Amino acid sequence: MEQRLTIKLMDTHAGGDVSRIVLSGITPLPGASVRDQMHYLRDDADGLRNLLLFEPYGIPEMSVDLIVPATDPDAVAGYIIMEVMGYPIYSGSNTICTATAVLEAGIVAKQEGTQYFVLESPAGRVNIEAQVENGVVEAITCEGLPSYIDTHLASIHVPGLGDVTYSVAYSGGFYALVDATELGFQLTLDEERTLTECAHKIVEAIQAERGFSHYTLGDVGPLPFLHFMGPVEQIADDFYRSRSTTYVHPGVICRSTTGTGTSARLALMHHEGKLKPGDRLETVSLRETGFIGKLTGVRQEGSHQVVENTITGKGYVLASSEIVINCDDPMVECSGLRHILQDDQPPR
Repeated sequence: MEQRLTIKLMDTHAGGDVSRIVLSGITPLPGASVRDQMHYLRDDADGLRNLLLFEPYGIPEMSVDLIVPATDPDAVAGYIIMEVMGYPIYSGSNTICTATAVLEAGIVAKQEGTQYFVLESPAGRVNIEAQVENGVVEAITCEGLPSYIDTHLASIHVPGLGDVTYSVAYSGGFYALVDATELGFQLTLDEERTLTECAHKIVEAIQAERGFSHYTLGDVGPLPFLHFMGPVEQIADDFYRSRSTTYVHPGVICRSTTGTGTSARLALMHHEGKLKPGDRLETVSLRETGFIGKLTGVRQEGSHQVVENTITGKGYVLASSEIVINCDDPMVECSGLRHILQDDQPPR
């Protein structure tokens, strides 16, 4: 007898990056925090990520955000982020999309004007500011993770490219930051495939040469991100703009500039004396979408100057759907998944 297994989804995007929000269909996960629940999903139920990011249900360029109960008493919901590279503890675009989805799904009631609420990510609590006009969520501002520069202007020999200069920031994951102009790029959409190939070579070379350790989190795995930086244009006394592109290893160029990529850029520009608290940077993607990062403060943590920041963008709802999971389908792999699916109908 076959059980009917379903998952309720809301597909959204921010800056072009699609985030598939899982609203229901998954049993409660064990763990005393959202971070613990993420570890369980990663180690014991990775089938959900594989199901929704690969055929026949999805593509690797998307992200998935699973709504879970928050453990922070101030938070309205928790969320776990899943991407092709694994389980990042934070993501700006995914947070913007998740905040939009909890409003659109009625988990948080919309209020006209400015409203505030708290979400719980695997990195901890995230303060959200939402702008609602005529019932439409027009903007989400979320806290970026405290960001800092680990490495400034190092050089590495990359086969096929030669010597490449890069810096490394931590902003929720370790980012290699490279000057796009030095590598011959204008950061236009027609360069997308070449950008992917170039970034893949650089990240592979860095991963082969060295690892990175966060000053409190320790080893968080191999460097997974690369951010191409275009020239900076000053728009006003406290406002700057730059074309930017983020790569996720292996093989994905993000549609948006990404929130964590923008936070990494803020950290680097502050480190180089080009931004001060109160300044804003708009990063503009290959698809002409943008996020605005604001440097809100700086503090000293041991030997690191840590940049506090916010990211502002808009999330859009693409679809609300219920997918049917048939574990007898040869295209569907249910291992690592079946034990966390809720049975919502009796056998047929």
